[in-house]
Formats: sequence, structure tokens, C-alpha cells
Amino acid sequence: MPWKEKSPMDLRVEFMNRVMRGERVTDLCREYGISRKTGDKFKQRYKRLGETGLSDLSRAPKIIPHRTPVELVSLIEAERQRHPTWGPKKLKEVLEQRLGRVLPASSTIGDILMRGGLVQKRPGRRRTTLPRPTTLRPAHAPNDVWCIDYKGQFRLANRSLCYPLTLTDQHSRYILGCEAMPAISDEAARDACEEIFQRYGLPKAIRSDNGAPFASTGLANLTRLSAYWMVLGIDLERIRPAHPEENGQHERMHRTLKAETARPPRTNLLQQQERFDSFVDELIASVPTKRSE
Repeated sequence: MPWKEKSPMDLRVEFMNRVMRGERVTDLCREYGISRKTGDKFKQRYKRLGETGLSDLSRAPKIIPHRTPVELVSLIEAERQRHPTWGPKKLKEVLEQRLGRVLPASSTIGDILMRGGLVQKRPGRRRTTLPRPTTLRPAHAPNDVWCIDYKGQFRLANRSLCYPLTLTDQHSRYILGCEAMPAISDEAARDACEEIFQRYGLPKAIRSDNGAPFASTGLANLTRLSAYWMVLGIDLERIRPAHPEENGQHERMHRTLKAETARPPRTNLLQQQERFDSFVDELIASVPTKRSE
């Protein structure tokens, strides 16, 4: 009897009907071209489950030794809910330090967050122009290049405005300073820089945009702040106008800063500064970074 004339399921049902009518299993196995072991297997499954037992069973393993335990999945999801801006790499580093054990790869943690509905895959963006190189230098070590900027202002609960001045190390991504200020100020920015220089030393270069108080339309585009940097022997780097992506790493930090510290904003500048300080301290504590002074 050719197998191709009927589906495998039809042949299995036919085989079992003949077995149940009393025909010898050995003779039927030879006729249908199957082993006696397979014939006995179908017979046992038929007795236990009926015709349903003749269907192909799932080949998926019932036990997967390397599957992430449910308890660990719940822990990862809970930590993400407490810190919605933390990605898989950050969660892995923080939880490994807390638990004292090695966690699954960041990609696996990303899959867990995706399955839990805690992240959304961003649609790809089509490039309309080819990327062009800039004159900005690469940072090969801490203090090679610092990035400075005023994050976009936001209104506090008392209706006053807050202008955060931020500095980061381009190589280590270390947040060197985050100061809550009532306005964009050349003098206040210089005072903040002096304090940070005393704490971490001087960078080889400082990267900024072309806005106040970092640049001007005057002689050599200098301001009192940028002239002060030059006197200290610090090179000036400025991104091209309307190209914030050239300082994208710093801008990305601003997005996390806003999500973690300004939603909701605090009542006044003093309280907002305390929130900035807690945010920076939490990052430093969670991911120890060795910096060269």
C-alpha cells in the first residue's frame, strides 16, 4: 500500500483499526513499512488517548536547563519598572552587583523586557543624507574630551525655571557635574567649571555647541567662559550648528536625566539640585568607574 495516497494520520488510523480488529502487529508493521517499536508506540498511545494520540507530538524539550528562572525574570522586570530608563546592559550590571552572581547576557535580558511589554522596538529611520566626518577628536582615555551643555529648561513646581548645566567625560560617560541654575549664565558656568576642575583635573578639550555661554559671534567666537578655558590650556571643540548628533552621547544622557529627575519636577531649585545629586550618586554607586585624575 503506497503511503503517498493517504496522509500519515489517515494511515495511522487505518493501521490501528486493523490492530484493534485482531490482526498481528508484526505483520502490519511489515506491510506499512514501520518498525515494531513504532507500531507498539502507536498502539499504546491509541489505548491511552484514542485517535488524538496518533498525531505528531511536539518535539520541544520539556525541560530546558539554560532557561532563565521565573524568579529571575520577575526580578529583572521589577527592576525595569522601578527604573524605566535603564536598558539591558545597565540592569545586568546593577543586578549582578546586588546578587553577586552572573546574569544572562544583555541580549537575553532585552528579550525578557520585550516579552514583558516593558520596551517597544523603535521603527528604523531611513537615512536621507550620508554621514559626514567631523573635525571632532576621538576620546581614547578619561579627560581627553569633556562635553558641556545646558539641558533644555523646564518649569519647577513653584513656576520658576530650571536650567541644568551638565558636564560629562566623553570616554567614560562619567557625569562630572549637573547643576540646577535659574538662568543661562557665563559667570555661574565658570564657577561650576572651577569646582569640577578642582575635583577631576583639567581635560585636554571641551566640546560644546555654538550657543551662549560657550560661543559668541564676537572675535574668534569666544566668550569669557571659553576664553577662560583657553587660558587654562584647554582646546575648544564645537559641533556644527544644527547637528546635535555630533554630541549625541551627551544628548542621550539628557534624555535619561529628564526622565529620572524632572518627571515630576521638584518644588524649587534646591530640591531639584538634591534630585540631580541623587541621580548622579546612584549612577556612580551602581557602576563603579575608575577614572584617572
